[in-house]
Amino acid sequence: QVQLVESGGGLVQAGGSLRLSCVASGRTFENYAVGWFRRAPGQERYFVARISAWDGGVTRYADSVKGRFTISRDNAKNTVYLQMNSLKPEDTAVYYCAAEVVAGVYGDWGQGTQVTVSS
Repeated sequence: QVQLVESGGGLVQAGGSLRLSCVASGRTFENYAVGWFRRAPGQERYFVARISAWDGGVTRYADSVKGRFTISRDNAKNTVYLQMNSLKPEDTAVYYCAAEVVAGVYGDWGQGTQVTVSS
C-alpha cells in the first residue's frame, strides 16, 4: 500500500498560480503512475492529470486544464507535483492524488487539499 498526502492548496485570485504536492510513503513509489483528480462542491470527482511510472515520460491532461496545468514527479523525493497556472474560479475544488494500482484503476487516495480561486 502507498500512503499519499497532498498539500499546497489555498486561496488565490483568478489568474494566479499554485503548486500542489503529493508525497508518498510505503511501497516503491516510482513503480506507479499517479493521477490528480478534483471534486467541486456538489459534483463528482473528475480526472485532472496523470503521469506515468518511472521517469514520468508520459503525461495526460483533462481538456479543461490542458496548457495551464503541468504534472511532474521527483522520485528521489517520492513526490508528484501539479503546477497550476492561469487559475480560474471553476478550478475551485478539493484536489486529490491517487496511485494507479492496476491499469486504469486508482487507489490509495490521499485526503485532499482545498483550492479556492476567487474572481
